[in-house]
Amino acid sequence: MSMHLSPHDLHRKAWEGQAKGIVILLLLLMLPAWSLSFWQGWLFWLVFSASTSFISYYFLKHDPALVARRLRAGAGAEHEPAQKRIQTVAAMVGLLTYIMPGIERHFTGLPLPVWVVILGNAAFLAGAWIVFLAFRENSHASSIIEVNSGQRVIATGPYGIVRHPMYSGCVLAFIASSLALGSLWSLPFAIALSLVIVARLLDEEKYLKANLPGYTAYCQQVRYRLIPTLW
Repeated sequence: MSMHLSPHDLHRKAWEGQAKGIVILLLLLMLPAWSLSFWQGWLFWLVFSASTSFISYYFLKHDPALVARRLRAGAGAEHEPAQKRIQTVAAMVGLLTYIMPGIERHFTGLPLPVWVVILGNAAFLAGAWIVFLAFRENSHASSIIEVNSGQRVIATGPYGIVRHPMYSGCVLAFIASSLALGSLWSLPFAIALSLVIVARLLDEEKYLKANLPGYTAYCQQVRYRLIPTLW
């Protein structure tokens, strides 16, 4: 189990996973474009790599237990059958979200203006920052749906605004990714991925109400799930 890794092994596995993720993203962006002059892809890749590397560095230093929990990820790591299905769909739609910009670049040259690309990168960073704040507030923010020993309901920081701030940040980052990559073709897939996130959090709430004491009261206290004042 990753929770029992030595500090050295935890750092090694975390940075190996980080390196693997950024290499895979680069391939997903560049191979379909079949061109190294895909500047929108390079810029987004740098923004993504820098922001996620910072998050990894910060929590390896300040909350290694969170990092250890998040090493267990994907459909195979989930315990709940519904979450296994949701994670499988999320993986497939997520791949298409980052493959489509290169295809669009190859066939259309990506007509969106530079200011949209810059705005998209800024919005992606905002989404990453929201995820960072959620992680910093909640050390039990695992990659899978579970309740750990000693876990309690968190109602402070961003959790006092919406019930699922990590997912709020992710949805913003997914949609911003399409704009950052200058792609309209990937936008429907980013929206679909956001809807998969909605399905995941609704199922997660059922699990937490049944397994985490105080969560039902928390849902009555914090009305909005994902977007303040809307839902």
